[in-house]
Amino acid sequence: MAPFTGIPIAALDFYEDLEADNSKTWWTAHKHIYDEQVRTPALALFEALEPEFGAAKVFRPYRDVRFSKDKSPYKTHLGGFVETAPGVGYYLQIGAPGVFVAGGYYAHTPQQVARLRAAIDNEVRGDELRRLLDKLTAAGFTVGGDRLKTHPRGYPPDHPRIELLRHKSLTAGREFGCPAWLETPRCKTEVAKAWRTMAPLVEWLSQVVGESG
Repeated sequence: MAPFTGIPIAALDFYEDLEADNSKTWWTAHKHIYDEQVRTPALALFEALEPEFGAAKVFRPYRDVRFSKDKSPYKTHLGGFVETAPGVGYYLQIGAPGVFVAGGYYAHTPQQVARLRAAIDNEVRGDELRRLLDKLTAAGFTVGGDRLKTHPRGYPPDHPRIELLRHKSLTAGREFGCPAWLETPRCKTEVAKAWRTMAPLVEWLSQVVGESG
């Protein structure tokens, strides 16, 4: 594969147009743009990041509409995930708004949720997680993930880390938008820098929820 040189603005334009006409007819007529301006540069970027972070899985562009009211056939972004433990890892997304990076714990089996909450409940590990998230927030990242609206069963509503205990998944992400470096090799540098910033959180979660069993 050719060396990574940047993400073309044409990739963002492609998804903006797809949002306006998410149909098989439009996709078929413009698939060559997806292949050349979206998928190929994204694969080159993931390949450039692989020596440091590991191989990425690039998700298919087709939506699973079987159980969705929205029957739009195509995803309006390209996403790739580097898994460090089951359900845990680094994420990169390219869409009409630009580039979005994230990292954390995405899957949530009952066993994983139980392990996550047990670690949060532990004073030492729970405070460690809170400090990691505070650092990420201060660095411009947003904490996200699926959360309960109320406190989880078995934990008091006045628990000192009740907000964290509500999480069924836990991520941190940052929207880069469309910066001047997007179309240049510096894009890889900026994504790698963001993933490195998230690495302590990803490592913490890999140890806690990525355990087997």
